[in-house]
Amino acid sequence: MRGLLCSPRLMLLLLLQPWESQLQFAGPRCRTGPLDLVFVIDSSRSVRPFEFETMRQFLVGLLRGLDVGPNATRVGVIQYSSQVQSVFRLGAFSRREDMERAIRALVPLAQGTMTGLAIQYAMNVAFSVAEGARPPEARVPRIAVIVTDGRPQDRVAEVAAQARARGIEIYAVGVQRADVGSLRAMASPPLDEHVFLVESFDLIQEFGLQFQGRLCGKDLCVEGGHGCQHQCVSALGTFHCACNPGYQLAEDNKSCLAIDLCTEGTHGCEHHCISSPGSYSCRCRAGFVLQQDQRSCRAIDHCSFGNHSCQHECVSTFRGPRCHCREGHDLLPDGRSCQARDLCNGVDHGCEFQCVSEGLSYRCLCPEGQQLQADGKSCNRCREGHVDLVLLVDGSKSVRPQNFELVKRFVNQIVDFLDVSPEGTRVGLVQFSSRVRTEFPLGRYGTAAEVKQAVLAVEYMERGTMTGLALRHMVEHSFSEAQGARPRALNVPRVGLVFTDGRSQDDISVWAARAKEEGIVMYAVGVGKAVEEELRQIASEPAELHVSYSPDFGSMTHLLENLRGSICPGKHLSGISIFNTSFHHLNNFAQEAVV
Repeated sequence: MRGLLCSPRLMLLLLLQPWESQLQFAGPRCRTGPLDLVFVIDSSRSVRPFEFETMRQFLVGLLRGLDVGPNATRVGVIQYSSQVQSVFRLGAFSRREDMERAIRALVPLAQGTMTGLAIQYAMNVAFSVAEGARPPEARVPRIAVIVTDGRPQDRVAEVAAQARARGIEIYAVGVQRADVGSLRAMASPPLDEHVFLVESFDLIQEFGLQFQGRLCGKDLCVEGGHGCQHQCVSALGTFHCACNPGYQLAEDNKSCLAIDLCTEGTHGCEHHCISSPGSYSCRCRAGFVLQQDQRSCRAIDHCSFGNHSCQHECVSTFRGPRCHCREGHDLLPDGRSCQARDLCNGVDHGCEFQCVSEGLSYRCLCPEGQQLQADGKSCNRCREGHVDLVLLVDGSKSVRPQNFELVKRFVNQIVDFLDVSPEGTRVGLVQFSSRVRTEFPLGRYGTAAEVKQAVLAVEYMERGTMTGLALRHMVEHSFSEAQGARPRALNVPRVGLVFTDGRSQDDISVWAARAKEEGIVMYAVGVGKAVEEELRQIASEPAELHVSYSPDFGSMTHLLENLRGSICPGKHLSGISIFNTSFHHLNNFAQEAVV
């Protein structure tokens, strides 16, 4: 199917030119054998006057290229709308001039579009011997050329099939608004040689060339006007376009598109397929080289080059060589050297108080006055002295539920090393976010088991981080005798431990100072995005002994080493030891802040 839109203005301009200059196929008459040719012309009301004139002139141009005569090509013309009218029958004229005169005298019927009725008339009447057609035994080819501009108002497929079965070869030519499906239903196979969609005058000329070529046996590729981008292949009375190797014919059956062999999925390239017209090549990802089969890829062994400078082992990756250290060693920042690992920096050594690395192993130590238990990790609990301990736990949204559960477990690990009893250590718990809530006061529980069970039952609050409000609550309420704190006259140490993971949304300075003025020993534990300046402001002096930090919730257990030695009264390490342990945590804090 072929065609380009032809505007009415252009059509009128073309009609004003001499017909011989418009239709280039109107040349020397072809000498063919006998042929019976009937034109079936649509003259319904949808065919506008200038369009009907186009069809009229088109018929005249075709006639001038035919060898017309009683023993050569006989021509008949019928027009149709809601009815069928014979303009002249096959045997009516033997001279071309008489035929042209009859065609120029055509008056359109200007009614409906009964194309099926017209095909039936052509089959039963126009191609009858009575109308001038040669008898079937003469084996004279019968050809019908149907020219229409719209959709048929009756059925055409069945009657067209009957006509083709009787040996009538049908060409279907659609002008502008013609229905493509109807054209294909009428035409003889192959459809690409018998169906034409005339949307411009140039394509009317092309149909004329092909039609005349089929009748006269011309080499249409030599005649020109075929429009093939690469190659034109001639066949008897017709032609088709072909493409050069590496290209395939486009939908217009003239243009050629490069074949992308990579998209067909048969290239066999292991990594990447690079397409070129009619061919392809394989390419490997970075860090790989192409094998001899030009399809598979092999990883480059960068370590085999001998220039990696790794102290222990070299591991080849697609980005290049990477150094790896043997077990018990860590890679240094230079990416090549290895250093024996300090196993105590891990979170799984299990030492209750202090871990000491010794090469590829470690051992646990307990504070002065405490003994290492049989498991080699835990220490006996604080048994001397009394403490009132209030824990302020951050329950803001940034902590998240799974981390809040880790915080509760951490609190219970602190409880594990305390001698919880009404006469010994009393424990209270306060949770804060945008508001403050006492989970249980100092005087409520008398055993460690009760405290731990109450901690596990605490529900996560979420929302904001009002640390200043929590400090005020602790000072004004938590350490009151009404909440279970022992009277000041008994000189029982009061200890507050604030646990937070971020910056406070209110001012903490006033109530942090007030807590210390009230004689409360303050500890600050920070995790993740906790602010060092705020932790130091909350904690008692010296900050190195009262501030601890962990980069994440999963590694908080190492803070217990410092807290156990600090909270238990009378069981402290020497000042230097505590200072060194806490200073190690603050160094970690500073490094995290830089990151």
